[in-house]
Amino acid sequence: MTDIHSITLRRPDDWHVHLRDGAMLNAVAPFTARQFKRAIVMPNLASPVTTRQLAVEYRGRIQAAVPQSASFEPLMTAYLTDNSDAEDLAEGFQNGVFAAAKLYPAGATTNSDRGVTAIENINTVLERMEKIGMPLLVHGEVTEPSIDIFDRENVFIHQVLEPTLQRFQGLKVVFEHITTSAAVNFVRAQGPRVGATITPHHLMINRTDIFRGGIHPHLYCLPVAKREQHRLALREAATSGEAQFFLGTDTAPHAISAKESACGCAGIFSAPCAVELYAQVFDEEGALDKFEAFASLNGPKFYGLRVNSDTVTVVREDWTVPDAVAVEGGVAVKTFKGGETLHWRLQD
Repeated sequence: MTDIHSITLRRPDDWHVHLRDGAMLNAVAPFTARQFKRAIVMPNLASPVTTRQLAVEYRGRIQAAVPQSASFEPLMTAYLTDNSDAEDLAEGFQNGVFAAAKLYPAGATTNSDRGVTAIENINTVLERMEKIGMPLLVHGEVTEPSIDIFDRENVFIHQVLEPTLQRFQGLKVVFEHITTSAAVNFVRAQGPRVGATITPHHLMINRTDIFRGGIHPHLYCLPVAKREQHRLALREAATSGEAQFFLGTDTAPHAISAKESACGCAGIFSAPCAVELYAQVFDEEGALDKFEAFASLNGPKFYGLRVNSDTVTVVREDWTVPDAVAVEGGVAVKTFKGGETLHWRLQD
């Protein structure tokens, strides 16, 4: 750790966020809007955001859910299916409705059953995206039952991502929520057209933590946390200052009852303390001088957007993370690190 007591940086953006819909959206969106200027919003609702019209409607609901005083811009994404309309996506991107399109391998994670069953099924879409410079965001896991869950990211690299990048050599890709040293090395080898987001939970927990002293369902996410050697590789990449790595929380709220059940839904809710979590990691790694690059500069550079002009300040101050967030209807969502002490706090 360093002896620095505060750090001021350009307001960060969250390049991977789940806001859900309805009462859950109303409860969680203000946390993201408080900390971040922009956020790439995931489209995997119960009824996925597959067209530009659905994206416009969802964006309106998000804007209604955040405080009027918040200067927050949701960046919408398209949920790709085997039948996605390339022209609708292109028009949405060129008109500023879509910032990117999201590849969910069918069955890979929450509400992904309508996702892409084989990458070849969207060749026409990928060709169009490549031509207009529309980024492809990937959930990088294969879903074959025979592949061990801890190997699915690495197999995805070799079976899906490498061949796709070879076929579409102008396609921009974000390898989202990477979890392994193999993914870190792969991203570094691809040059500037491939970026990667890294979550706070994958920087802070490994797979043993999920089972330490019993099963901890609130630490279960997809992609699942891996071995300690991979967590350390992620921390090295995130704190390196390299432009290909940037902030993406993958904050993913589920009701406590849905996490503590036979279902055990995948997702970790970090929105109430995301900036502070990252600051703590960078402090522990002695890399606070690289925090602004990861949080505020690298993402806009990759997406071709302006860097935010306003700033935020994070101070060294102990505080206790709220254990849970209430949702209308008597539902609650457990917060990552809820009830624990963090050593950095975002100033209002």
